[in-house]
Amino acid sequence: MRTKDLDLRGVNITTLRHDAEFYGISPLVKKLSLCEDLGRSNCGNVLFHGYLNAPCFPARSEQRNSIATEAELRSRPGSARSMSSRDHRPQSAIEYRKSDIEMNLNIDPRKVIIVTGHHGWIAVAYAHFVCCYRIKESSGWQLVFTSPYLEQSIERLALNSKVVGVTQTDGRDKMLAVAFGSMIRLWCCQDDSLRNEIGTFDLGVRVDSLFFIGSQLVATSHTGKVGVWHAVTRSWQCQNIQPISSYDTAGTFLLLGCTNGSIYYIDMEKFPLRMKDNDLLVTELYADPSQDAVTALSVYLTPKITLMGNWIEIAYGTSSGKVRMIVQHPETMGQGPQLFQTFTVHRSRITKVMLSEKHLVSVCSESNHVRTWNVTRFRGMLSTQPGSTPLASFKVLSLDEPDCHPSYPVGNDIGPYGDREDQQVFIQKVVPETDLLYVRVSSTGHRVCEIRSVDTSFISCFSVHECEGSSRMGSRPRRFLFTGHSNGSVQIWDLTTALESYSKSDKTTDLAGPSHEELVYLMGQCDLSSSRCTTPSLSPATSLMPLRTNQLRASSNHLGNRSTEDLPLGAEGGHEENVNDVRVTHC
Repeated sequence: MRTKDLDLRGVNITTLRHDAEFYGISPLVKKLSLCEDLGRSNCGNVLFHGYLNAPCFPARSEQRNSIATEAELRSRPGSARSMSSRDHRPQSAIEYRKSDIEMNLNIDPRKVIIVTGHHGWIAVAYAHFVCCYRIKESSGWQLVFTSPYLEQSIERLALNSKVVGVTQTDGRDKMLAVAFGSMIRLWCCQDDSLRNEIGTFDLGVRVDSLFFIGSQLVATSHTGKVGVWHAVTRSWQCQNIQPISSYDTAGTFLLLGCTNGSIYYIDMEKFPLRMKDNDLLVTELYADPSQDAVTALSVYLTPKITLMGNWIEIAYGTSSGKVRMIVQHPETMGQGPQLFQTFTVHRSRITKVMLSEKHLVSVCSESNHVRTWNVTRFRGMLSTQPGSTPLASFKVLSLDEPDCHPSYPVGNDIGPYGDREDQQVFIQKVVPETDLLYVRVSSTGHRVCEIRSVDTSFISCFSVHECEGSSRMGSRPRRFLFTGHSNGSVQIWDLTTALESYSKSDKTTDLAGPSHEELVYLMGQCDLSSSRCTTPSLSPATSLMPLRTNQLRASSNHLGNRSTEDLPLGAEGGHEENVNDVRVTHC
């Protein structure tokens, strides 16, 4: 300060600027801010591909008035004739219940909560509405669909931009579904921004997973209930099976891992129904030798052979930490899948498993601990010579909020993402409120790149999606990372370029996840809370709690009064946490 000389060797400029701001040294703050801006641009880096501004929010009065009208008609005597003439929805559709229209204070209505994609379309979900974008080679990403305002906060999202088995004249070639609580709402939309609501369906229990298999919309619950909407017959079918702890899809087949240790499958293309009770035909494929709950599933089909060819390879994880591989090859036809190999390297419940062409990846619940193996194949089939060999062990640490919205695990899933014949990646978001993501190779844990928000807004959700290539000859699909943000925007990042640069780099100098210094910096404004969960949860710093509460209330005022009821314990996955066991400690 006396000589006005500053030696920045070995000094973190951001930390020094914060100290200068604290002591009110304005000239130094301006100089350090300029130094920081040299390495950061509002246009991002070479990986930045695009920016989608937050759309106009739909009016709330439309949905509120429609619900009020329905309630008035139900309460009016002699209104049955009016209802029958007005209601043109399928018989499976039902009316809204009071518990389904209560709003939630735990979510900011302005931020993006889920992003998902299918072919050249992406769906972006906010707390109370969802919109769709379509990419064109000439004009880029264009907004083509916006749902009406939903009084319920969205918890699950599914998109199908190419519905097979129906013609475009039916107006059902593109479908969008959202779930809130036990309710599912389904629309069909077209390229010309036309929308038509197909109906609202009730699973009876909270929806844990929502996705499309071909033209069928599937909803599952951990309680053991499966709901299917068939696009051709326009029928809604519910089926009770064993409590579900995992699922995966293979072509047109849905495979379900259950708590009784069995793996079941349903053929969604044939959609078989039993003659005696008209229920879906659910077939048991395999039973775990130890009868442990199947908590993770991954099915690998070779490019040349389908499940119908009796060539199937399945990796699954159990509640006891075991990872098993089962196979069924043409030479074992008629015997069912056979146990191929078992790994007992985890001591906690397996949360994810992925079997690809070259690697087996497993993730357990202890701070997302990852173990990977090289798999050996001979003529496309798994081989025991030399067999699977250990490759890497690392962690993809991701701290969650203690009372997060049910949509948070869906919108912030670490992966792995990518085709099973290609390089797969984990997306690491260390703390809930951050503008930084780490992209890491799923097989080794090496860092591919860092993604930092171009406008410094918090990243609220993310998803990796491969979009169709150009119509020009030789054009290939490109992989993008979509990040939803707290200000309602969506930022697009080119992962194809990032992976190509990584493949050409010197692997010996590659970084992994965040360093100790980076981790401490990311957690600088948060407190860790201890609980029975093996992965530590996160709570906002005590000094930031009043500010965060005021911001959330301010963002909710323009949407009207909302219910102050908290989410029920165990809303996600049916697991109830003991509130008395949680203690907040300051970093």
